[in-house]
Amino acid sequence: MYVLGIESSCDECAASIVKDGKTVLSNVIATQIELHKPWQGVVPEIASRLHTRWIRSVVEEALTEADIDKKDIDGIAVTNRPGLVGSLLVGLSFAKGLAWSLDVPFAGVDHIRAHLYAPHLENDIAYPYLGLLVSGGHSVIAVVKGFDDIQVLGTTIDDACGEAFDKIAKHYELGYPGGLAIDRLAQKGDPRAFRFPSPNLHKGDHQYDVSYSGLKTAVINQLDQFINPGYEPTKENIAASFQKRAVDILVKKVKKAVTDTGIKRVVAGGGVTANSYMRSSLAAIRDVECYYPSLEYCTDNAAMIAGIGYHYLKEGAVSGWDENARARVPSFKRGYP
Repeated sequence: MYVLGIESSCDECAASIVKDGKTVLSNVIATQIELHKPWQGVVPEIASRLHTRWIRSVVEEALTEADIDKKDIDGIAVTNRPGLVGSLLVGLSFAKGLAWSLDVPFAGVDHIRAHLYAPHLENDIAYPYLGLLVSGGHSVIAVVKGFDDIQVLGTTIDDACGEAFDKIAKHYELGYPGGLAIDRLAQKGDPRAFRFPSPNLHKGDHQYDVSYSGLKTAVINQLDQFINPGYEPTKENIAASFQKRAVDILVKKVKKAVTDTGIKRVVAGGGVTANSYMRSSLAAIRDVECYYPSLEYCTDNAAMIAGIGYHYLKEGAVSGWDENARARVPSFKRGYP
């Protein structure tokens, strides 16, 4: 089955052809980074307008790269939640129109589930496993029993991990995108320079939850209170110390989940999994299989959309013409529907 994937949830306009949920024949990403750089963040109106301008050519390039005709497409998978609703609507509307013209089914795909599926494109991973989704908008730890069966154990109670990276990078003018800039600077700094605080969430319903609001506030507004004697408050030291604390918060929760559930397999996805310290920290967890995507599949891409979309289409879980885009998903605390 040849599935066309379309991703337009934020500022990446992407299309991909994936065969049978695993074989990536093309993966085209038109990035808007340079056009949002003056604002040090994504401007929703600009993002949606650029998607409208680019999406047709991106899909055509994906077909050309895969060396197939659009008539060979067996189904279409498209991100329909969560994300910037204007951007989502561009991709969803295009997917509907193309599906109707080709008389093929289409499936709306949840962006979060797709990120957790991304490592499956390159690995044969057995269920169940502990899933870790870390991105600009989400920080989720879950038990994953199937591509569409996710039991959330914990999530952020305030800022997402990637959001903290972006806001700190913007405050100190470290560069854009913030996550990449901090990762690069951190390699030149000393993570012992600052003793930044860690949230104390370990009881009851919050034992797997994480928080980044306090850490972000400490790094931005209370820097002088946390510097260790003998160190300079350089940007490199700020980046290294913050990065270590931010990643350690999540890895500690993952280790607890491994112990409590007995599941010795961890699969990570999302933009923050491109972070070098995150990858090395997860790989260092003892007696645990750890999987994360190649860098091209960490950030938003359409291959993961087509990959997981194949399973929906194969099972007949297709979307109707009334399918709509949704900026948010229901509360994580009640499980993930």
